[in-house]
Amino acid sequence: MTETTLIRGASLAGGERADLLLRDGVIAEVGTGLSAAGATEVDAAGLVALPGLVDLHTHLREPGFEQSETVLTGSRAAASGGYTAVFAMANTSPVADTAGVVEQVQALGQQHGYVTVRPIGAVTVGLQGTQLSEIGAMAGSRARVTVFSDDGVCVSDPLLMRRALEYVATFDGVIAQHAQDPRLTEGAQMNEGELSGVLGLAGWPAVAEESIIARDVLLAEHVGARLHVCHVSTAGSVDVIRWAKARGIRVTAEATPHHLLLTEQLVAGHGDGHGHGADAAQHRAYDSRFKVNPPLRRAEDVAALRAAVADGTIDIIATDHAPHPVEAKECAWDEAANGMVGLESALSVVQAALVDSGAIGFADVARLMSSAPAAIGRLDGYDAPLAAGGPANVTLYDPAVSRAFGTADLHGKSVNSPYLGRTLPGRVVATFFEGRPTVVDGVLREPEEVSRG
Repeated sequence: MTETTLIRGASLAGGERADLLLRDGVIAEVGTGLSAAGATEVDAAGLVALPGLVDLHTHLREPGFEQSETVLTGSRAAASGGYTAVFAMANTSPVADTAGVVEQVQALGQQHGYVTVRPIGAVTVGLQGTQLSEIGAMAGSRARVTVFSDDGVCVSDPLLMRRALEYVATFDGVIAQHAQDPRLTEGAQMNEGELSGVLGLAGWPAVAEESIIARDVLLAEHVGARLHVCHVSTAGSVDVIRWAKARGIRVTAEATPHHLLLTEQLVAGHGDGHGHGADAAQHRAYDSRFKVNPPLRRAEDVAALRAAVADGTIDIIATDHAPHPVEAKECAWDEAANGMVGLESALSVVQAALVDSGAIGFADVARLMSSAPAAIGRLDGYDAPLAAGGPANVTLYDPAVSRAFGTADLHGKSVNSPYLGRTLPGRVVATFFEGRPTVVDGVLREPEEVSRG
């Protein structure tokens, strides 16, 4: 069953107001004073219409870790956050290092129908860093894998990284690197610096990220390949990427919402370093909700990341949505798993960190969170603004409201959000995936409603 929807009076990313007519899975018209007999009408006055968001860095956990997340629950979390496409990381069990596994993940996404699910293939067999995976077979599979990553671990062997870059260059794929020198971060628990010394926690030095990025951009230049840097977190990394781009190296980079807002001070229970201590003061020191890899960094690093997003050095914002069961996070800091859920809160955090300050506008949000990640992942049809003839993937967002973010806002299996109890701006009002509403009036539709349209 197809649906015809007429969205009235939305503000497009560039600021102009328009109506959008969605029919048969595409945007049939964009203009003013549109009409369509029998269409479901949506009053979008005061709402921003964005192209459906695309996340290049999502952990859906299935197969193997369904106690944390599944393709279904992760897709529901994505839709509630305004996403219409996600790229699923390979650190599952079995690892997504064969055509069979990536085709399974893609098929599950198609079955559930909330978002497009594009699997990311592992660079190495079993994420072990010793042998290249079936890169060619995954690229040629029904899943048409274009992005390859061992995220969670670094491809630390420079020769293996070179060979991977050479391989993907033959079909315009991209290696997405988790930049972390393992020898420099053994036993690391938080950002290395004065605070880690005060707290008595082993430090994760910035140079462990920066040195891998420097090596890899030079390798990418040497072989003429595309490199994507995952979850950039330090000012030094920004400098390296800025230098590489000026040199003409084919490198792209992402920052996460949490690295754009939160700082290492939260580990000590001192607020977030940006004047938001009132909300943050409600948590304790060593609260493992703030344990993530790479770790939360200094306020100076956050400022450098924000500037890099604003000037285009950082190409996209990706969530690194990393769900974990309660027992993996509600434990001693040194035993807790790294990671945060982030799909449902991403737009609000980006508004808080960048839009409300005037650093970027919603046209930039559309690029950073939709068209640019789609282009990097070679996701055809998703890398363009809202226009007639394009796919009817639309997110309606209300930037004027605020909310106390709580577990009711989370629609995946896990609740390890760093924003619980915090007041966040904005709310996703509606999400349309291929013309079908997956979120209506802020309420996620049930699976049977989505599957029948």
